[in-house]
Amino acid sequence: MEKRVVYFEKPGRENTGACLQVVKDMLKERNYKHLVIASTEGDTGLLFSEALKGLGINVVVITHSAGFKAANTHEMTVETRKKIESYGAAVYTGTMITHNVETAFASKFSGLYPTLVVAQSLRRFGEGPKVCCEIVMMAADAGLIPEGEEVIAVAGTARGADSVLVIRSAASKRFLDLRVLEIPAKPRG
Repeated sequence: MEKRVVYFEKPGRENTGACLQVVKDMLKERNYKHLVIASTEGDTGLLFSEALKGLGINVVVITHSAGFKAANTHEMTVETRKKIESYGAAVYTGTMITHNVETAFASKFSGLYPTLVVAQSLRRFGEGPKVCCEIVMMAADAGLIPEGEEVIAVAGTARGADSVLVIRSAASKRFLDLRVLEIPAKPRG
């Protein structure tokens, strides 16, 4: 099997449009049923959910957890969330797999914990690929996608999208069953 891979010179939001095109091309080639997208404030979630509405694909937009930047805050506004949902996508805000109780202990006691090792290991492929793995597990944990299916995941570095992966989904408690099958797009830098 031969596949096209897109490498971006630099990570960042300027690659978002190209990632959307990669996903559109993938959907034409194969009957993927699920797409999971990371979106902090909602711009990427809006773009993808609007562009892919009516295609019969389950689109799940994953936000940062509540209080990620500051206690009692949400980075995505209620209006943006409703707009994304109006395009037929689900929006999920929950505990981020690599930002959990272990992160609090590591910050307080300067220790090294398994979740942080996993996060740093996945970052060797880039921030976007790490987030792709994380959001697929979050969506499976929430019951928004089934486990064991090939899922397209889209994420980025800071804002926007710069990575597209095909992942065989698994819930976080079955992390070792999660498989990265393809990396159709990612930054080199």
